[in-house]
Amino acid sequence: MTQSAAGDRLANFRRIVLLVLFAVLAPPAGAQSRLPEGSEFQLFVENDMLARTDRYYTNGIKLGGGAPFDVLQLPAMELLRQLAPEGGSAIHLGVFAGQNLYTPKSITVSQPQPFDRPWAAWLYLGGVAQRVKGNRLDTVEVDLGLVGPAALGREVQTGWHKLIGSPRPLGWNNQIPNEPAFLVSYLAKSKLVLNSAAKLDLELIPHGGATLGTVMTLGRAGGLLRLGRHMTGFGPDTIEPGGAMLQNMRRSSEPGRAPDFEWYVFAGLDHRLVAHNIFLDGTVFRDSPSVHRRAHVYDLSLGLSLRFNAMRVGVTRVRRSEEFVTAAGGGGRQTFDSVNLGIEF
Repeated sequence: MTQSAAGDRLANFRRIVLLVLFAVLAPPAGAQSRLPEGSEFQLFVENDMLARTDRYYTNGIKLGGGAPFDVLQLPAMELLRQLAPEGGSAIHLGVFAGQNLYTPKSITVSQPQPFDRPWAAWLYLGGVAQRVKGNRLDTVEVDLGLVGPAALGREVQTGWHKLIGSPRPLGWNNQIPNEPAFLVSYLAKSKLVLNSAAKLDLELIPHGGATLGTVMTLGRAGGLLRLGRHMTGFGPDTIEPGGAMLQNMRRSSEPGRAPDFEWYVFAGLDHRLVAHNIFLDGTVFRDSPSVHRRAHVYDLSLGLSLRFNAMRVGVTRVRRSEEFVTAAGGGGRQTFDSVNLGIEF
């Protein structure tokens, strides 16, 4: 096959991927009138621009929310029934699409950089199942997608940098190769009220879970403290698998919610014991660039969440510990910001 023919096949494959995502996420004509009360749209954006860096985990985007049915929701629902306690609310379903981008420290170098993080992109579609029982929230997410050039990392980062006037990334020819990839994630959260006063409330929200798949395999545990008024849900919604609340979950778990305005500040810790990370270890079935992965990784987070009527916005600053080392030294810590927008219908 000639290079031109291979390029045409890859371009056609990318178009198919985008059409599939659009078909899944775009509601059919008249769907808005059929959305049940409490349905929710979620948008997450994570980027290191405000931290004045452009490296490592440099961008993540995820969008979706409550949806009636998707093929990936069936295994998520069945697994949730096995892992979560019986009783409580009905199981709610959702669908998300997302993309993550990873680069080395120097994005203007076109040659391979064997002593730095590999270039990588991950494009995926996820089915989610969720149930709440008392002060506990259980979520299972099944994500299926692609890594490599078909994940459109070059196109997205190049276009974004052109739009904002940043340096053009030149090293995407060195990214990990095309490979289908998946992960299955389970996350449990609990809510403990430490203090409830006339002016301010204080809550502790511990969490724990695990992820298994060719993308990542890890166990995780942590929690956050939040201080505010009229607090609902189980802390801020987050981009990682299982981190977002779904269709009707807020109203079904807190039917007596009355105040139109909610706010809180929070600080959190998430520790992960990582056995596999495709963005550091390289692809599973093909040779690819890789670095030595650190097994223990943690995130420290600090942020603010606001809700007015049906709209919520959360802003989080994340400080991530060193994820890898090479013969030339460690990669160092990373700082990035996360923004979440949620709209209830």
